[in-house]
Amino acid sequence: MNKAYEFDQIAQNVFLPIYPLIADQIKRETKIEKGVCLDIGSGGGHLGFALMEITNLDVIFLDNNNDALDIANKRSEELGIQYSANTILGDVQDIPLDNECINLVISRGSLWFEEDKKKNLEEIYRILKEDGVAYIGYGFGDEKTKNQIYKKMTEIEGEDWSKKRKQFTEGNDVELYNGILKEIGIENFNVKYDEEGLWIIIRKTMAA
Repeated sequence: MNKAYEFDQIAQNVFLPIYPLIADQIKRETKIEKGVCLDIGSGGGHLGFALMEITNLDVIFLDNNNDALDIANKRSEELGIQYSANTILGDVQDIPLDNECINLVISRGSLWFEEDKKKNLEEIYRILKEDGVAYIGYGFGDEKTKNQIYKKMTEIEGEDWSKKRKQFTEGNDVELYNGILKEIGIENFNVKYDEEGLWIIIRKTMAA
């Protein structure tokens, strides 16, 4: 099976409960409910669609896999929100958007795949509008949901799943991202752990 469709099946059948929880978390902490949102490494669009359900945001889904974007487009048609959802083929290392055009950037679980994390964050900061916010990282919403997903994924992939996840997240810690963000010169940010996940919150504020 194509990887995009395989990932989407897991997102739809196993991870689905986390997206409304994380969307609510993003809305609550960023307080951004209108404008344009970019969902980076969107896959089939689960997080972006969950956010659209509770805000007035238009969402652009960015992924480097055409099949993933096909899935997102079909899902937006099924939900009847295709006029508020757009897809762009591209990579976070070189986002095909103008400077300062996005109010909110979101991503769950995609940014760790790229080796040049500094470039990722520079690109995200570049496209944020003044007073825009980026909310990127990975997490499970709450402890109960995390435990349910661990159980299901262990049933599907065996005990190796937990080990693979540890290898995937190893080194992606608060100290690493604090250092990168300071090196870039971004001042208004917070890197925090949440339910065995890590979230980077960047606020773009201009000097007076």
